[in-house]
Amino acid sequence: MAEKKSWILPLVILAAAAVLGGVAWYFRDYFEPPPAQLLPLDDCDLHKGACSRTLPGGGEVIFAIEPRDIPLTRPLELIVQTKNLAVDKAEVDFSGVSMNMGYNRPLLQKVAEGRFEGEGLLPVCIRQRMDWEARLILRTDRGGFIIPWRFETVK
Repeated sequence: MAEKKSWILPLVILAAAAVLGGVAWYFRDYFEPPPAQLLPLDDCDLHKGACSRTLPGGGEVIFAIEPRDIPLTRPLELIVQTKNLAVDKAEVDFSGVSMNMGYNRPLLQKVAEGRFEGEGLLPVCIRQRMDWEARLILRTDRGGFIIPWRFETVK
C-alpha cells in the first residue's frame, strides 16, 4: 500500500506546477509586458479634440477622450482609430505625472477594423489641478507601441 501512495505526491506537485505555470503564462503581460517602442510626447491637446500620430515604419493612430473637458470620477469614452496598421490589442494607461495615482489601465474593445473603444475613469485627486499622462499601448503585427499624451484636470 505504501508503494502505491509514493507516486501520488509527485503527481500532485507536477499538476500544481503545471496549473501555476499556465496561470503565469496567461497573465504574462501583466507581470512583464512585451517590449514596445516608446514614442516621444507631442504638443497635441486632447481637450481640443482627437490627436493623431504617425508611427515609425508607417501607419497612423488617432486617439480621443470624450467628453473633452476630461472630468474626474465620471466615465470617459476612449476612442482609437488606426490606419494602415494591424492592431491586436489596445489599452490606455492613465498615470499622474507628479503623483502616483495607482494602476489604471482600461482595455479597449475592437468594434470595427482599425477602431477600438472603451471606458475609463480618472480618480479624484487632492490637488486642485492635476497633470496626467495617457499612454496608448498598442500590440501590433510589427511589435508594441506606447504613445503618450499629456493633459490636465481641474477640480
